Amino acid sequence: MEGAQAGDSAAFAQLYSAYSDTVYRYVYCRVGSRATAEDLCSEVFVRAFARLHTFTWRGRDFGAWLVTIARNLVADHFASARFRLEVTTGEFLGSNESERSSEDITIESHRNSGLADAINRLPCRMRQITWLWALGTPTAHIAQQMRISPSTVRVHLYQARQRLAADPILTQIAGPTES
Repeated sequence: MEGAQAGDSAAFAQLYSAYSDTVYRYVYCRVGSRATAEDLCSEVFVRAFARLHTFTWRGRDFGAWLVTIARNLVADHFASARFRLEVTTGEFLGSNESERSSEDITIESHRNSGLADAINRLPCRMRQITWLWALGTPTAHIAQQMRISPSTVRVHLYQARQRLAADPILTQIAGPTES
């Protein structure tokens, strides 16, 4: 630690080797995306390197200091507007996936438009709640926005799922399930 604080890059590399896996696992468990976890993990070490002179031993492991930096970065990540808009390339294609064919994309688009039509056939309040939920709005926010209780929101979502599962047009679009 003292060598790294004195500017020895090899000493900092040893700290990186010792703690990078711990920091990465901590971040990955919170963000759920490999690409984002890798970005945030590297940012943790960039910030740690820049602020290494501020670290003082207080009876806690250096890793605890790194995890504190990671925790703050994860919180900043989720608070940022960019998080809500960003989709990384790694999230489009997993490492073992291949690109989908245009036929598969067309079939999925047809199914999605059928689902949208089915949702639009739901009763007004149920439809509004279902669309808000599908857009990622938390149940508590939907309840507040609709001026109803969270349990009423959950009931509407349950009933919407039941109606959508029984919708004959959706059943026809979905076709036979693959075995």
